[in-house]
Amino acid sequence: MTITCRTAVHDDHDVYGRLCPCRDILDLIANKWSTLVIGAIEDGPQRFGVIQKRLQGVTPKVLTATLKRLESNHLINRTVYPAVPPHVEYSLTELGETLVAPLAALRTWAEEHLDDIEAVPSAC
Repeated sequence: MTITCRTAVHDDHDVYGRLCPCRDILDLIANKWSTLVIGAIEDGPQRFGVIQKRLQGVTPKVLTATLKRLESNHLINRTVYPAVPPHVEYSLTELGETLVAPLAALRTWAEEHLDDIEAVPSAC
């Protein structure tokens, strides 16, 4: 039996349910760039260039898309300051702040266990 989530606030979300919108949120926050962006701005507002420099290897296109997706889901704020050239900063919303600890734990786990994972022989 497939459980579908209603759009109203309730307690019966089931991320394992095929049609549950929780999966979209899980996809958003489990994305490596989202996880790293949240980490890059967890200590305070940052400009695009600072975030891009911190996230070595991210392209401007991917970073822009990630920031827009996080903003549209109310996890980050985009603040534009009147200046020439425009000054834009990204910061976590109150909701985004709730992700700091779990995502920091995930990043730490990845760093601490990389050698353990690489030491296991591949089945291929």
